[in-house]
Amino acid sequence: MTSIIFMGTPDFSGPILEAVAAEYEVIAVVTQPDKPVGRKKVMTPPPVKVTAEKLGIKVLQPARLTGSDELAAVIAMQPDLIVTAAYGQLLPEELLAAPRLGCINVHASLLPKYRGGAPIHYAVMNGEKETGVSIMYMVKKLDAGDVISQRAIPIEEADDVGTQHDKLSALGVELLMETLPAIISGTNQRLPQDESLVTFASNISREDERVTFDRTTPEVHNHIRGLSPWPVGYAQLEGQNMKLWSARRAAGDGQPGEILAADKEGLLVATSDGAVLLTEIQPAGKKRMAAGDYAAGRKDLIGKVFNG
Repeated sequence: MTSIIFMGTPDFSGPILEAVAAEYEVIAVVTQPDKPVGRKKVMTPPPVKVTAEKLGIKVLQPARLTGSDELAAVIAMQPDLIVTAAYGQLLPEELLAAPRLGCINVHASLLPKYRGGAPIHYAVMNGEKETGVSIMYMVKKLDAGDVISQRAIPIEEADDVGTQHDKLSALGVELLMETLPAIISGTNQRLPQDESLVTFASNISREDERVTFDRTTPEVHNHIRGLSPWPVGYAQLEGQNMKLWSARRAAGDGQPGEILAADKEGLLVATSDGAVLLTEIQPAGKKRMAAGDYAAGRKDLIGKVFNG
């Protein structure tokens, strides 16, 4: 039987690991170290570790793969194939060269678009009409290897990063399981990426999370849903950061960032060419709430300006 080492870390990767382990011999899982989470800094394992332990698979967690004892251990296992899905570290060349069938990656974009760590976020933020999953060979350069298979799905108006994440994880399972037999038999295709079409999706920075309203309504709406439900965009109102969990496009006319209405529907905020209706927010120091609940009895909000 083909021996596989799986490398992945977040929720996106868990269902993919489960599917592979159900059909093939996964001899080990490599994932990121446990990390402190929340205000109490509780040490928490990555989702893939939880899945691997449930399946009874050996887990390795190097803080840095290059030069580690774990790297030597993985190479010594002589896997036929390495499958990665959102692992979070570049693989050193000695590991890329080790498996008989190579190293492949399940990437959540239609390569060569959106190479990097946040492809789902940028596809939504940039207003793409579709995205998808690419199964590709791994090379030293980030997400630059030959594409083996690819499948697209639409990005709907109601989608955010959370819904697209779940759809793409499920699509990754489906496409990988369809593609693995050809990889193992050596009959798969290899399509080089067109470097002239490459775009990047670097990890989201704190500055990327700041929502400004001096853009068009679609751009503001896409920015908000392209950061929800993580890391969640924010804007300043009355000197305090307010997280913006969800919104929808609306009509209106005013100074960009100006609150045009505050009622049970939410906060209507002007953009450069219309408005967005904020429907879920999180004021500083408070829990996530319906914007309509926050607006109740707050007619004084009308005329105030976000980021003003």
